Amino acid sequence: MAALTGLPVLCRRGFKPLLNTSFLLRPLLASRRASEPPLALASQFHVSHQHSAGSRAASLHWTSERVVSIALLGLLPAAYFCPGAIVDYSLAASLTLHSHWGFGQICTDYVHGDTQLKLAKAGISILSTVTFAGLCYFNYHDVGICKAVAMLWSL
Repeated sequence: MAALTGLPVLCRRGFKPLLNTSFLLRPLLASRRASEPPLALASQFHVSHQHSAGSRAASLHWTSERVVSIALLGLLPAAYFCPGAIVDYSLAASLTLHSHWGFGQICTDYVHGDTQLKLAKAGISILSTVTFAGLCYFNYHDVGICKAVAMLWSL
């Protein structure tokens, strides 16, 4: 009741004093008995386990993922306007790396168990290596990625 008595006085001063933390917490602290344990006004709740990295490896990995994604945005128009060997090999490397990181995140999120996760990651590494080797072979011995896509569009 004492808090309600002071409310008209605060309302005359404007809305801002109503949000003052001491005004909001004073009734809670006054109603607490001395025998009760102190109130936990702020608690932290974490759903997943927090990993503390000893280095900046995670930050650099995240940054490199974003750099490759942005590079792909520039490589796709470059492949259309000026096809060539440099663009072909750049596409082979960036597409393979982008898909490798994407499949790795899918495995991390959806594959459970240490053994299954290690097998899935090994499978992704093998698949990425074979994909990159196949794209490089295609670029060297055939028309290349850019010309192949142009030939598909001309059908």
